[in-house]
Formats: sequence, C-alpha cells, structure tokens
Amino acid sequence: MGKLTLKRRAFVLATPFLASGIARAADAWPTKPVKYINVFPPGGPTDTLSRIVCNQLSELTGQQFIVDNKAGSGGNIGTDAIAKSAPDGYTIGLYTIASQAIAPTLYAKLQFDVEKDFTAVAMMWAVPNMLMVRLDLPVKTVPELIKLCADNPGKYSFASSGSGTSPHLSGEIFKQLAKVNILHVPYRGSAPAYQDMLAGQVDMMFDNIPGPLGLMRSGKVRGLGVTSATRHPAAMDLPRMSEFLPGFEITSWGGICGPAGLPPAMVEKCAALTKQALDSAPVKAAFEQQGATAIWMNPADTAAYRARDEKRLAPVIKASGAKVD
Repeated sequence: MGKLTLKRRAFVLATPFLASGIARAADAWPTKPVKYINVFPPGGPTDTLSRIVCNQLSELTGQQFIVDNKAGSGGNIGTDAIAKSAPDGYTIGLYTIASQAIAPTLYAKLQFDVEKDFTAVAMMWAVPNMLMVRLDLPVKTVPELIKLCADNPGKYSFASSGSGTSPHLSGEIFKQLAKVNILHVPYRGSAPAYQDMLAGQVDMMFDNIPGPLGLMRSGKVRGLGVTSATRHPAAMDLPRMSEFLPGFEITSWGGICGPAGLPPAMVEKCAALTKQALDSAPVKAAFEQQGATAIWMNPADTAAYRARDEKRLAPVIKASGAKVD
C-alpha cells in the first residue's frame, strides 16, 4: 500500500475530531435563536398551529424559535427558502401537504425537489378541511349547495389559501364529484380569503378546520361539512363530505423539515423535542381548542408519509384537471 499523501493523512487524522465536533454541536443545539419558516402568511391555521409548537419549543430549550412568514405560490416560496438555507439547524420550517405532496403533481415547474432538497424532521399535526359558505348564501346543507351551483353554472366562486394547497384541492374535488362549475379564487393565505368571504366577494371556501371553526363558532360563516373520514370531534354536527359525495376525503398535515444535509444527530434531537412539545399540556390544550390532532412521527416515517401522500393524491389531482403553470 502506498503512503498516504499529507492532505489525505491530515483528513484521516482530523476525521474523528470533526465527527466529535459535530456530535457536540448537535448535543448543544440550539445555542442561539432558531428561525422557523412558515410558508403561509400570518393569521391562518398553519400559522396558529406553528406558533403554538414554536412557543413550546422555546420554553423547552431556552432559545427562541422565531416564526418567519414567507408566503406565496401555495407555500412554494417559503418552501424554496427552506431548501436554500444553510444546513446548520438554525433554519427549519413547515413541512406541508401543499408544497411537499400536492405541488409536485399540480405545478408544471418547481424551484425545488421534494425528494432531494429537504430533511424531514417530524410530523406535528393533522387537520381536515371544513366547507363553509357566507351567511347570506341561500343554502344550509351540502346537497342544497350542489343544487344551487348546478342550477347556476359559473355564477359562484370558492376561495382558497392559494393554488396547490389542500383547500384548493378540496374545492377541485368538490367540483369534480358534484359535477359543478364554480370559479377558483386563490389568495396568499387564509386570512385575506376570510376577509373577502365575510365581505361577500366570494361565496364559499374549504380551509383547515382551525380557521373555519372559529368563524363558525362566532356566527360569521355557515359550516356545511368536513373532508375527513369521520365526523370531527370539535364539530360533531357537521357531516362528512363523503356522506353526499362518496370518495371525498382529504386531510391536511404539517410537520417540521430543514434543508438537505442536516446532521442526523441534530435531526434526532429536534424530532425528540418536537415530540416533547406535542406531549405537553399547553400544546394539547391549544390543539384541542383549535380542532387539530397532534400526530408525531419520527424523521423516517415523516418522509415516508409524505411520499405516500404524493403518490395517493397524484391521480386525484390529475382527474380534477387542475394545473398551475
């Protein structure tokens, strides 16, 4: 065997020290504030749930987990920012059904690769979408809404938190299964969509249940149904959409991810802290109030869940005819 070059020998000698240094950094993480990119704007369901978890992570670690909202393009702008951040554990963000499982099929072109550009860390929650309508729309049930839209093709509109989001896909599934023609009006997040619906600018909307639930409880909108396989514990009087439109089922989810190349030990620590946060009494109470279900998964299971959902939703998206250039 030939002699090692000086550069190669130096690398071999340094490798154990580099490894131990990375391990120490992971053990100490976080030693400074962590930026959490929420890919949707303030005021919507993902923002509320993200802040609940980040506040608890701050309590657990003594370091601030700061929510940075980077909205636009159905979550793709913020997701691209996560992909392009340094893999040092100090920029993480929302791992969401919209940009990670729906966008690869819906969008003709993306600036990121969902399989190569991210490190899955943990799953955090699952929430169904709720169908709500403005109070002055003359319907009180899903069948009545279907008839109204069928009798007036092209007259009514549905809002969404953005093209490629699960609320958008819910609306497309509704159009397909109910065989109605309604106009999609995408917004840069849920909050501005709510404002226009309350002002009568749009007629109906699907959204992650935490937002509509609050609006329904305060008497500002009329809830008609949920997109989950079972009735939701926080709104048991609302029927499942599949009771009227068989096969209508979609559940939104959110987790934590970082850019590709995050050190495995750091990923495992962040995942463990996330589980601790979700198991805490404050987060459990806040999630229950919001109608969200805490669902923790380890990094490998989180990545596998994303891949399965992308594969499951692809034919649904293609059948709906929805496409974003």
